[in-house]
Amino acid sequence: MKRIPILLIAFFLCAAPALRAQDAATQERLDKLTGQVQDLIASQEAVQKRLDALQADLRDLHDRVNSANSSAPTPEDLRRLGEKIEEVDRKRAADYERIVSQIENLGKAVTAAPPPTRPRQPAAEETAPASAPASTSDKGYEYVIKRGDKLSLIAQAFREKDIKVSVKDILDANPGLNPDRLRVGKKIFIPAPKP
Repeated sequence: MKRIPILLIAFFLCAAPALRAQDAATQERLDKLTGQVQDLIASQEAVQKRLDALQADLRDLHDRVNSANSSAPTPEDLRRLGEKIEEVDRKRAADYERIVSQIENLGKAVTAAPPPTRPRQPAAEETAPASAPASTSDKGYEYVIKRGDKLSLIAQAFREKDIKVSVKDILDANPGLNPDRLRVGKKIFIPAPKP
């Protein structure tokens, strides 16, 4: 019987290093598994954080979409806006036509010939003296200078009435007349065309 305990003791002594080696390998595998589990837990926490952030972003986006839809124009709003734009465009076109019409009227008024006054009857002292050249005419028109008149415009107005007269003719018929300083209300003589 002494042999069995000795054998047992010997077995345990021989098996102890093998068991210790096996325990070391098991411990190493256990440590490796523990590290992997910790990595998985950390990874899961990171995924959970990203999931929470994505959920927050999704809620924020959902809120923005809902608030944008509440301020979006309705088809009725767009129809009314279209009608107002058409009304403004119609008024703009009418204003344009009115402005063009007024400009045309002003142009006609500016270019319209001043009506010639009644023919002037030459006075006795204005009749051509015997020494005057034969080309001097005793017929003509009296014209009262108005604001904005120029000799060229006056001559043009008479030409439009088939009375052929030039600025030189007017100056010759009105000695001392300064074409740059026409006095409003002054009467000038417009000679009749020469035969």
